[in-house]
Amino acid sequence: MLQITDNGANITLSGKARGTGDGLFWFAVALLFGAIGVAMAMSLLPERLAIGALAALVVFSFIFNKRRNRQKKGTATQISAGIVKVQPGQFVHNWMGQAQRIVIQADEVVTVNGSTLLIKDAQGQVTCQVTGFDAAKEAQVMQAILEGQQFGKRHANIKMQSS
Repeated sequence: MLQITDNGANITLSGKARGTGDGLFWFAVALLFGAIGVAMAMSLLPERLAIGALAALVVFSFIFNKRRNRQKKGTATQISAGIVKVQPGQFVHNWMGQAQRIVIQADEVVTVNGSTLLIKDAQGQVTCQVTGFDAAKEAQVMQAILEGQQFGKRHANIKMQSS
C-alpha cells in the first residue's frame, strides 16, 4: 500500500521475511551448550582438562565472532516486509518494532527491476534489495522519491473503480 506524505511516502511491503539459513544460529546454540559444559567441567574435572575445555570454548567463540562479522559485512540488506518511510535520499524500514535507516550515498545508484528496487554501489555491487511491493509502480515511486523528485498530495493521481 502506497501513501503519499508531505515529505515523501509510506509504503507497506507485503512480502515474507526470509531467514539467511547460514547455520549461525545453531552455532551460537552449540556455543551456549559448550559454555554450560565448560562450567560443569570446571567443577568436576581435574585442572588440566578444565583449562583445556575453557581454551576450546575460547577458540570456538573466536571462530563464531569471525563468521558473524564476515556475514554482516558481506551481505546486502534484503527488505521484503514491513513499512518503508521514504524521503529524498534516504528511507527508514520499520519491521517488528525495529527501525533501520538507510541513507543513499552520492556514488550509489537506485534502479528498479520489475517490482524489485536495487541500490548499487560504485562497483555495481548490490548493497540493498527491496521487494514485497504490491505493484511495480510502488517501486518506481520509491525510486523517484529517493532520487529527489517531490510528490505532493495535490499531485497524486487518484483513480476510483466501481465494482
